[in-house]
Amino acid sequence: MRFFGNGSTSRGLSNVLISDILFGGKPREILRHGSSGKITNVTSTPLMKKIEDVLRRPFGLGEAQVYGIIRLFRDTFSIVSPERDPSVVTADPDDNRILEAASAAGADDIISGDTHLPDLAEWNGIPVLTPDTFLQKFLSA
Repeated sequence: MRFFGNGSTSRGLSNVLISDILFGGKPREILRHGSSGKITNVTSTPLMKKIEDVLRRPFGLGEAQVYGIIRLFRDTFSIVSPERDPSVVTADPDDNRILEAASAAGADDIISGDTHLPDLAEWNGIPVLTPDTFLQKFLSA
C-alpha cells in the first residue's frame, strides 16, 4: 500500500495533492498511478477536510471544480480513520496527521513535498520520500 502525503498548513495542507491538481508534474504522475490501480493512494478524513479547505482558497477554482476534485480523491483513494495521535513533528504539528494516517493505513511509503516530513527520512519504519524519489523507486521496482 502506498501513502500519498502532504505539506504544511502555512503553505496549504496537502501541497502534493494541491500541486497535482493545480500544477501537474511528479505529483500528478503519482495520482495517475493511483487512479489506474498500480498503487494505492491513502488519505484520512481530517486530511480530506484540509484539502477541501485549501481548494476553496483563491486559486480560481469554481465550486463544481472543487466538488469534482474531492469526489475524484474519494473515489480513487483509500480513506482511513486514524486512532493514533503522534506528536513527532513539533515545527508543524499538522504534519502529524500525515503520520497518523500512514500508520492507520499500514503504508509502505509517505510521499511529501513538505520541508518537515522529508527531514525525518523515515518514521516507524516507513520511508518518507519526495515525489521524485518515490517515482524513481516505484518505476525501478
